[in-house]
Amino acid sequence: LTEPVVGLGGDSKRVGIVTWHPTARHVLLSAGCDNVVLIWNVGTAEELYRLEGLHPDLIYSVSWSRDGARFCTACKDKSVRVIDPRRGTVVAEKERAHEGARPMRAIFLADGKIFTTGFSRMSERQLALWDLENLEEPMGLQELDSSNGALLPFYDPDTNVVYVCGKGDSSIRYFEITEEPPYIHFLNTFTSKEPQRGMGWMPKRGLDVSKCEIARFYKLHERKCEPIIMTVPRK
Repeated sequence: LTEPVVGLGGDSKRVGIVTWHPTARHVLLSAGCDNVVLIWNVGTAEELYRLEGLHPDLIYSVSWSRDGARFCTACKDKSVRVIDPRRGTVVAEKERAHEGARPMRAIFLADGKIFTTGFSRMSERQLALWDLENLEEPMGLQELDSSNGALLPFYDPDTNVVYVCGKGDSSIRYFEITEEPPYIHFLNTFTSKEPQRGMGWMPKRGLDVSKCEIARFYKLHERKCEPIIMTVPRK
């Protein structure tokens, strides 16, 4: 691991986000502090699309739709945008999805709805569910607490469960998304001792299904990177 297989050099500032296309091979999206989104063919190191002028401020998160035709972004200007990369246009936008000034996140769900995390005007942490057909008001909105760590959402399309991890928290909360009100249903909370500085998770192909794993997180804290395994025990 001393020499890269391919180098991608198109961003003028630090890159903060990289995410693979969900259906197309070798297609990678990157977004940096220059507020530009780039889509690459990693196999040939070719820049496929350069999307400039769509974000006036820092991009907090990017999430592909299930079919890879669009992606949604959360921006520092408090807007959530749905973008068609082939046309290079914003096809839907919700301004002030969360009123607070702290960072927010947005992810696509399997049915095309968008799940966001952010802060209220009073700095309370929030979860919201949005229907692209009507972005005037959220389908569901929940306030969690008044901690100041940004909430990181992780979505499992097979179980329709969203895991929410807060920076500086020592817990993972998980919620089921359904078609019936109130749409966002709290399931449980996993609690550990050390506060987390960061969180990532294993793709489904890396899980041990013989042990009934449905999710595996990697929690970064002060002393080490610790795996956290979610299982559904059989009777």
